[in-house]
Amino acid sequence: MRWLILTSSTGTGHNMRAESLKQWAESVYGDRVEVRILHALEDTHPVYKFGVGFYNFVQRNVPWFHHAYFNYLEIAGMHRHCERILGAERFMEIVSEWKPDRVISVHAHTNHGYFQLVRQALPKHSVRCVTYCGELFGGYGFSRHWANPYADAFIGATREICAAAKAVGTSDDRVYEGGFLLRAPFYRDEHSTQDRAHDLARELELDPEAFTLLLSTGQAAANNHLPILKRLAATGRRMQVIALCSHNARLKHVIERFAAKNPQLTIRALPHTTKMRALKRLASLVVARPGTGATSELIQMGTPFVHNAIGGVMPQELITVQYCLRHRCSLIARKPEEVVRHAVKLLDSPGTLKRLRERIAKARPAGHPEQIIRFIHDLA
Repeated sequence: MRWLILTSSTGTGHNMRAESLKQWAESVYGDRVEVRILHALEDTHPVYKFGVGFYNFVQRNVPWFHHAYFNYLEIAGMHRHCERILGAERFMEIVSEWKPDRVISVHAHTNHGYFQLVRQALPKHSVRCVTYCGELFGGYGFSRHWANPYADAFIGATREICAAAKAVGTSDDRVYEGGFLLRAPFYRDEHSTQDRAHDLARELELDPEAFTLLLSTGQAAANNHLPILKRLAATGRRMQVIALCSHNARLKHVIERFAAKNPQLTIRALPHTTKMRALKRLASLVVARPGTGATSELIQMGTPFVHNAIGGVMPQELITVQYCLRHRCSLIARKPEEVVRHAVKLLDSPGTLKRLRERIAKARPAGHPEQIIRFIHDLA
């Protein structure tokens, strides 16, 4: 059986879920399933490649502007009908050559028109078209392009997002609540993860029992690390801080210079790393943009977090914030000083930190990636 996963590099979460889907499929079915990932937008036409780059530029620099961009895409519906898709011939050529039995979209804009193109490219082939939506909540910010009533199935991460899909016309029998679709390390045995966290603490020369603040960033390297560190240093409080810098070497250098001048803070600036689960287990509190990927990982692990809303919240992030507000499982900061205020309060109040962890555990949806894989495989 062949599976084709459609994704795009807007933000971090879509590609993370595509890779997770591929890894779990290979883990469950081995060589009985061949999986290929296609960046359906940027790999088929230069206009879409520019749009993806612009999306990530806005995320890094002016998140508030995404409200205009999001609403334009909602109205324009550039990928809703196959006749309007640029690079359609190239996409159909790829599909015709690969002849997938399952086409799974993990992106809002690769569901409608792209599924039509799949069926045109393979008119005599019994292909099933499936959407996996990792969003957490409906309402403003949940793209109407996610739900395609003509798809063979809609898999949602949460009860709330499944309800949103039904509300826009997806029939009940095509909706499946699957839970998070995260990479395998996020489902490892808790003791194993704790051991890895302690090993990482020794590697970084940190105290694994001390309160540790993790400043996170996605692939696009959007961050507010330095303003947060400056305000944290101004409090005079001692704290361990890990600042993730992704592939931004300049940011890492600047933070290391700041650390040398502020020895009351134990700061470690890290480049791109594959040890995210261990880092998030080591952390007492994580500061991250309200992306679905990072938020889902933190909820799965039960790690307390502050949603970084500095510079505004994008519509796609707003629904993540709404989910967490509904379940009372996160904090939010719109200014660097608010991040510091949350961190100091939790440092001084272990009981508050414990109660926050308990609410995060209750917000975790049921389901496991292996169940999602078997559901896709067994579609009639």
